[in-house]
Amino acid sequence: MTAKGKGQEQDLEIVESAAATEEAAGDTGLEPSPAEAEPTGEAAAGDELAALRRECEELRQALLRRRADFENYRKRVERDRGTATIEAEAGVLRQVLGTVDNLERALAAQDAGQGLREGVALTHRELLGLLEALGVETLDPLGERFDPAAHQAILHEPAAGFEEGTVAEVYRKGFRYRDRLLRPALVKVASGAGEPDAAGGDVQ
Repeated sequence: MTAKGKGQEQDLEIVESAAATEEAAGDTGLEPSPAEAEPTGEAAAGDELAALRRECEELRQALLRRRADFENYRKRVERDRGTATIEAEAGVLRQVLGTVDNLERALAAQDAGQGLREGVALTHRELLGLLEALGVETLDPLGERFDPAAHQAILHEPAAGFEEGTVAEVYRKGFRYRDRLLRPALVKVASGAGEPDAAGGDVQ
């Protein structure tokens, strides 16, 4: 073989060697393949999902707070409405109590005829029945312990048959409507130990 032919063969071997080197470099992963880029995409998707979950939880908590605020507002409005209704009813009932007092005075009159007395007594019973049906409670605390929250003492003196601090006489009955005192009972409070009555017992 001539020298020129040997030179061509050497050049061809160099070219083939360079091509093989480039192919080997491509196989070693110098350029990332789609399979190698996939983990980075999964991480980004996971971060986005976590952010969406946090946002969803924040919205849920905000909704629960708004619901609780609305429920408290609704209960407060209902309570205020109920209180206003009871106050209006109590105002009307207070005006009726004077009629009860007048009827009791008529019943206590000594010169009232029997027919008139029976009529007044019937009216008195019906009126008290109506008040009771509406939820009004009569306070007649004779013999009970004095209660400044429900009784108004206008006299303190010793009273036979009554222990100290008990109601010895009721001048005017009191009335309570549900949890509201329409008016206190006007009473006399025994200020000392009472003496037994003629029968040897306490006066009730």
